[in-house]
Amino acid sequence: MNVLYEETSSFKVGAVLAETDTSLQVEAAHGKRSKIKAASVLLRFEAPPLAELMGKAEALATEIDTDFLWQCCDADEFGFAELARDYCGHAPNALEAAAILVKLQSAPMYFYRKGKGRFRAAPADTLKAALASVERKRMQEEQIRSWADELQRGVVPEALQSILPQLLYQPDRNRVETKALEMACERSGLSAAKLFERAGALPSSHDYHLGAFLFENFPRDAAVFDSIVADDPPQLPLATVAAFSLDDASTTEIDDAFSLTRLANGRYRVGIHIAAPALGFAPGSALDKIARARLSTAYIPGQKITMLPQQVIERYTLAEGRVCPAVSLYLDINPLSHLVEGQETRVERISIAANLRHHQVQALDAAFLAGEERGELPFEAELFFLWRLALELEAARGKPAIQQDRVDYSFYVENERVSIVERRRGAPLDKLVAELMISANNNWGRLLADRGVPAVYRTQSNGKVRMTTVASPHQGLGVSHYIWASSPLRRYIDLLNQWQLLACLAGSAPPFGKNSADLLAAMREFELTFAVYDQFQSKMEHYWCLRWLLQEQVTLCKAQVLRDNLVKFEGIPLYVRVPSLPDLEMGSRVLLEIEGIDLIDNAVKARYKGPAES
Repeated sequence: MNVLYEETSSFKVGAVLAETDTSLQVEAAHGKRSKIKAASVLLRFEAPPLAELMGKAEALATEIDTDFLWQCCDADEFGFAELARDYCGHAPNALEAAAILVKLQSAPMYFYRKGKGRFRAAPADTLKAALASVERKRMQEEQIRSWADELQRGVVPEALQSILPQLLYQPDRNRVETKALEMACERSGLSAAKLFERAGALPSSHDYHLGAFLFENFPRDAAVFDSIVADDPPQLPLATVAAFSLDDASTTEIDDAFSLTRLANGRYRVGIHIAAPALGFAPGSALDKIARARLSTAYIPGQKITMLPQQVIERYTLAEGRVCPAVSLYLDINPLSHLVEGQETRVERISIAANLRHHQVQALDAAFLAGEERGELPFEAELFFLWRLALELEAARGKPAIQQDRVDYSFYVENERVSIVERRRGAPLDKLVAELMISANNNWGRLLADRGVPAVYRTQSNGKVRMTTVASPHQGLGVSHYIWASSPLRRYIDLLNQWQLLACLAGSAPPFGKNSADLLAAMREFELTFAVYDQFQSKMEHYWCLRWLLQEQVTLCKAQVLRDNLVKFEGIPLYVRVPSLPDLEMGSRVLLEIEGIDLIDNAVKARYKGPAES
């Protein structure tokens, strides 16, 4: 005697060796012996042979029409043997009964299990919905395979084109479009970006990287952004000074300007004038919400994404030939000692006589260091005086305004060609601007603290710089108070501090009171956002360095070892790891061979060639 029994939700057969009321000892066709419960036995049979039953039953089950079998069922619960009798029209043999059992077990949408060998037919409505779901899934899978095939052929289906940014930067793995893309990537061995690049769906590698940044960090409401304008500033007194700014050629958000006036008592009055966009809109306004969403201008080689709409910038930037609202700090200077003997802050209008650009007056750096004042360039005398003042301000603090001899790099992109220009810090004109900004931010920070008006300060202790609402010293700069208030057109914290400063000067309640949750939130958001923008700027500078290598067809280049296998290329701010680099001392100069550049991955592969010649 043989039995068919159920064990762990699967069907097995065995020859009966011994049997009690509650259990059986059985032997499988391959010889394994098992003890099973009597209740597990579903069918007893003599034929067909033990080893043939399940194979033949499964083959016969494939010939049974599932829909017809479902129609043969009663609404009530039934046993498989009962259904086999109705289906066959006679008492079924072991093979027929087993085939019905296998069929019932393999169609869970049609037949619900109710116990060992017992089932119940699914209700018609439930079955219809389940079958529709299966059909939808089948069609989806077919669609996924079709789209994946197109992608592999270098064609981007229309359905994927419409959601390309999402697929690249924030894919939803529940969407069929994402599943098709993942399938194509797995088949081709390419990333999504490279797959789209091969298909011509990416305008450029640059747009790919920029798109990721914009998708993640900027609102998708450019039209709304550009449509919001600032109010006209209030009527302000006109200062009797001719101010001038000093910026890079590409600067449009001109936040600061300077003036120099000789007083009747022989002193000189230095004016530090800061643009006043805070006069044009209030905290909580539509324009403030825009600025609060962006928090800073993002700088990218060749372009920038401004914090404020262009119309607002144009209205409040300190542009040449215009009369502009400004917050001015005046310092009365002893011409002999260059010591500050008096100071005053005013809210006023100032006349901007000139927007000087670094490339126009760059020759003054060498002239000032040589002690020469040639009088050949506009505002040369004023700049010379301000530089001498900057030296005294720096000495009084006991700290350098900027890291001396550090090399910065400027990127200029025009018609897809990039120029990378070194600029060494500590030059007279750089020091001049840095020191006057420190002076303004220090004085205004102290003013706010003395009057008990909350502000966001930058402090430094134990080498760590942080933002706080508590006035604390900045050890690195050697000042007791330091806020960011000198760049309100391009940094939200400066704008916020300007609102507080304006209220302080007017004697009115500040927009952000003591322990303001909104003030703290803005500070935290700004810190996080500023770090993200800075990281992206570094990423894109890395990208344009790679573009420069390709542009100049550089195959061999010199680099300096920083640590381990990390090197910096000479002449450009490119930092890479070179796995083939031997163990060398820090500062060693090496010669590298460029083996490959991948603009999508923003990566360069370099190989150590040997020491660089001096």
